[in-house]
Amino acid sequence: MSSRPLRDRRTDLARFEALLDECERLRVAQLPFDELRELGRLYRRHAAELARVRERDEDPEAVRHLNALCVRAYTHLYPSPPPEQNRGAGFSRRLSLAIARSWRPQLLAWALLLTGLILGAALETHDPDAIYALLPRSFGYSTSQLDRLVNSSESRAEFLAGDETPVMANALFGSALFAHNTRVGFLSFATGMLAGVPTVLLQVYNGLLVGALASVFFADPWPLEFLAWILPHGIPEFTAITLCAAGGLLLGGAVALPGRRRRRETLRDAVDPALLLVAAAIPLFAAAALIESFVRESALATGTRLGVAAAMAAMLLAAMLYVRRVAMRVEVDTDWLLDLSAPPRSGSPGSGSASPR
Repeated sequence: MSSRPLRDRRTDLARFEALLDECERLRVAQLPFDELRELGRLYRRHAAELARVRERDEDPEAVRHLNALCVRAYTHLYPSPPPEQNRGAGFSRRLSLAIARSWRPQLLAWALLLTGLILGAALETHDPDAIYALLPRSFGYSTSQLDRLVNSSESRAEFLAGDETPVMANALFGSALFAHNTRVGFLSFATGMLAGVPTVLLQVYNGLLVGALASVFFADPWPLEFLAWILPHGIPEFTAITLCAAGGLLLGGAVALPGRRRRRETLRDAVDPALLLVAAAIPLFAAAALIESFVRESALATGTRLGVAAAMAAMLLAAMLYVRRVAMRVEVDTDWLLDLSAPPRSGSPGSGSASPR
């Protein structure tokens, strides 16, 4: 017989059952710390009690009841190792966590882009000649073309009007766009090592270009065609550039503001999430290039183009919600329960066949 009073044993047994019920309702990882520790303690105690009762064979019903409880507890405290996940699943989780946990540099990168956009629009509105200084020659617009865009609404309408072009020409154009945009993104990321200053300037400059160009077309009373022209490829492209800039800002923050840690350590910790942000930007650059070459350079109607833009926005929103859900999953390490809930060793008081079966 156990030396503990019968009332105490019944109280512990009831508490053991209640914890198991709560554990199965929630999950082990969601139990409070104190209840997890108590569950391990009660499992150890009742596993020893099971060994004593089974050895004396006093009450078959009590043996079955205790064995069932211990089986339930064993399942939660000693879970089988999960099947080895493939590398794709592990990379997907790391990518989601990197995006979710770097929301501050992403927000800063969006703020810098928006600041540049507002400044570019204000400069072009105040001085129509500003676009000649802001728009680089690499964009392929000559001075005469810019003159026509700035001074003629007919030229702007002709510029936005799409024409059917050969598929091979679109493919070549798209590959050139992808190479150019990824080069800009990588530059914004890599220069973050210089305390993030070049990254900030590049992000603001990207906004200046878009703001100045948008100001020209917003001079028309109803610039819906311009929105249909820029939004389908602009949504993934601006998101990709911002992700690269956020990666550069992560590196810049590690270099400029290491805190109490060594700069080498903070930089090493920042490299992995920064690279993951760049990895997330690459498919967005590819999508932007495809849309820009096969949607923008086409004769699709304005409504269809806006529909493509809405679809891209919906896809990015769904991805953001997925990232948030993955980031909210909390994985609790319960290995510390092994010492608390381990059955007594052979030779110790109450030793016996303590594992449930």
